[in-house]
Amino acid sequence: MVSIMSKRYPPEVRKKAVRLALERLDEYGSAYAAARAIGPMVDVHHETLRLWIKKALDEGSRPGGTTSPGLSSAEREELQRLRKENRDLKQTNEILKLASAFFARELDPRHR
Repeated sequence: MVSIMSKRYPPEVRKKAVRLALERLDEYGSAYAAARAIGPMVDVHHETLRLWIKKALDEGSRPGGTTSPGLSSAEREELQRLRKENRDLKQTNEILKLASAFFARELDPRHR
């Protein structure tokens, strides 16, 4: 039988890891992705770091040390989803603008 021993992390390691993850949370898009990327850098298992991040977010911690006690986890997830959707729509808009300009040039009789 394999025994898994938990590893105790010093409080300063926990604070540093959570701070780094929260500062870059928007860049990674989710606590899981941030934990997978930052965990190995600070020698913390990604699942442990993900739980720390989730707890910090539930307690209202925000990047830059600010707090926002008014948002629940569900609201935070919806906000994150809407921000991603907004980024995707802006990108789609840019692509459509470029395509529109291309076809407008192609259909212009002066272009030939």
